[in-house]
Amino acid sequence: MLLWSLLVILAPVDGKSDWLTLVAPSAVFEGDRIDLTCQRKNDWWKVTRVSYHKDGEELQFSSELSNFSIQRAVLSDSGTYHCAVALVWPLFSFQKEKTSRSVRIEVQELFPRPVLTVSPFRAVEGNPVTLTCETKLSPQRSDAQLQFCFFRDGRALGSGWSSSPELRVPAMWSGDSGSYWCEAETVTPRVRKQSLQSQIHVRGVPVSNVSLEMRAPRGQVIEGRNLVLLCSVTEGTGNITFSWHREATGTSVGKKTQRSLSVELEVPAVQERDAGRYYCRADNGHGPIQSKVLSILVRIPVSCPILSITAPRAQAVEGDVVELRCEAQRGSPPILYRFYYEDVPLGNSSAPSGGGASFNLSLTAEHSGNYSCEADNGLGARRSEVVPLSLSGTSSYREEHVTDRALGLLGVPACVAAALLFYCRFHKTRGRHSVTNALRDVPSANSQASTPSSPSPAIEDLQPDYVNVDPGDGDVAYSFVWSIQLPEDSENTRRTILENKDPHVIYSGVKEM
Repeated sequence: MLLWSLLVILAPVDGKSDWLTLVAPSAVFEGDRIDLTCQRKNDWWKVTRVSYHKDGEELQFSSELSNFSIQRAVLSDSGTYHCAVALVWPLFSFQKEKTSRSVRIEVQELFPRPVLTVSPFRAVEGNPVTLTCETKLSPQRSDAQLQFCFFRDGRALGSGWSSSPELRVPAMWSGDSGSYWCEAETVTPRVRKQSLQSQIHVRGVPVSNVSLEMRAPRGQVIEGRNLVLLCSVTEGTGNITFSWHREATGTSVGKKTQRSLSVELEVPAVQERDAGRYYCRADNGHGPIQSKVLSILVRIPVSCPILSITAPRAQAVEGDVVELRCEAQRGSPPILYRFYYEDVPLGNSSAPSGGGASFNLSLTAEHSGNYSCEADNGLGARRSEVVPLSLSGTSSYREEHVTDRALGLLGVPACVAAALLFYCRFHKTRGRHSVTNALRDVPSANSQASTPSSPSPAIEDLQPDYVNVDPGDGDVAYSFVWSIQLPEDSENTRRTILENKDPHVIYSGVKEM
């Protein structure tokens, strides 16, 4: 009986039995740790070798019982596992092998491989695009935390990893074309997956409706000032190259490349030669588009005019008609000319087509003096230099002296001037006596009503302020000018003088100013 029991214990055990068991987790997800343990039921045998196998292939062996671990499970770790041991009987050196039953381990997906979506599907230059990294956690591990990152040609976009599955690009340009993908990962356990790559081609919009306009103060291009030429398009994406050209030669006068729908070209200190017809072109890689032609007219301010005076004789005299001609050598028409005598306006004349203009003046004795003219075409008036004009045979020292004295009489209170007494040849003496008699009846201005005894000065004692007598001429006009102070009853005195006046004498009264 003892022998039979011993034989049973020592007899080798083949096949799979419950004597050796492989202990494995029941549920495994990506990223989990897998620990496999090989357990036996009988300690009589000494273990000399332990090995772990997957799908019939040995994974690990050791000389003593130990565990086998997979630190971070992946889907490819799914399979059939078992363990095997080699035993020996210490007393009799009997050996045998034992294999556990197989255990199926299925590694479950924590979240599926993400999918990158682009909205809108066709990216257009200048328009926004939204990238979405789509995936979802397993319901059994919904408490795991996902984060996302987007890439283009191996470079991370935006701020890198984020908890948001979306990335919004405000504007896409042609340089943003390339290979895009996204990645998703869990923080604990750390499982990272990458989407398939998507090629995104950013489509450009060709330029259209190219126009050229000018910007100048008050809408006028004035010589010496700045001019701005604005070239613009209504549509067009990406970098646009703008160029400006003269129509006559086709040569470019400027070129700029910008990511903008309009660009300005400034022409400093415009000159007359800059006038002409211009156009601009715009091109963003789809072919140049040309604007309509724009005519630029440069207006020129008038130059300093020149005044000339043309008379019918070498020395102008009273009664002559002289021509005042004013002309500016430069200046855009129409030009308005104004003529001045001693800064007093005489008149004006217009030159609708440019050039000069004239003004005719009939001379009187008062027209001796300085003349000037002014040219104005709306861009600023310019005044000529002064040109003097003197008249011959129409003025003398005596006439000027009479004028000065007559003006001086205006300041005398209640003055009366008996002036300009003209006589014919046969009435010279009579005229003089008539005036003398008339004035003799005028009381002295210095007499007072309270002193009637004060004698009035005889008219012979009064010396005239002005006398012109020329006995040598057969036809002489005499003129005497006296200034007297009238008494308070000046009206009665004036009436007396007028009643006694000589018909051959011209009387003139000067009122006090």
